[in-house]
Amino acid sequence: MPAELSERLIRLARWIDPGPGSTHLVSDVSGWWRDPAVLAELGPALVEPFRAARPTVVLAPAVTGLLVGPLAATALGVGFVPAHKPGDGRLPAGPLTWAQTPPDFRGRRVDLAVRERHLGPGDRVLVVDDWVATGAQVRALYEICAARGAEAVGTAAVAVDCPPEVAAELRVRGLVAGRDLGAAPVTPSS
Repeated sequence: MPAELSERLIRLARWIDPGPGSTHLVSDVSGWWRDPAVLAELGPALVEPFRAARPTVVLAPAVTGLLVGPLAATALGVGFVPAHKPGDGRLPAGPLTWAQTPPDFRGRRVDLAVRERHLGPGDRVLVVDDWVATGAQVRALYEICAARGAEAVGTAAVAVDCPPEVAAELRVRGLVAGRDLGAAPVTPSS
């Protein structure tokens, strides 16, 4: 991956204080999507570590995964499958395979669903997301892959913030480390 891309990703990320009573800053990576050079380079950079695994499909969770997933799929020349969350709008019609995440960085469990007809035996799945903080969604997506008879070959993420042992276990590769994006916790106001 070109060093210029990493530098651009770091420069374009922002942290926002959501206001009184907040205990943490909120990431704003919208600058990534506004920059045409990032859009052009992101897909190829994400998939490069996984080319030898010969993925046949890219799977990504809603919402921001729906941006990076198609970029990665296009770079590989394979199809894309979105994973839906009930709270993000209308679920697709037809049979779905569901999994629930373990608690994420906010302590919540998230339900994810994939259309059964788009994922099956023989698929070699590359999971893609913009940010992996705990690996909770990755675990749920790997569970869906296993339930459908597909093989998860690993996870490509723009930013990786999970512990190294989690990244190793889940085969997560990232373009930047979360710590490189400069976030610091917000001190609660009194």
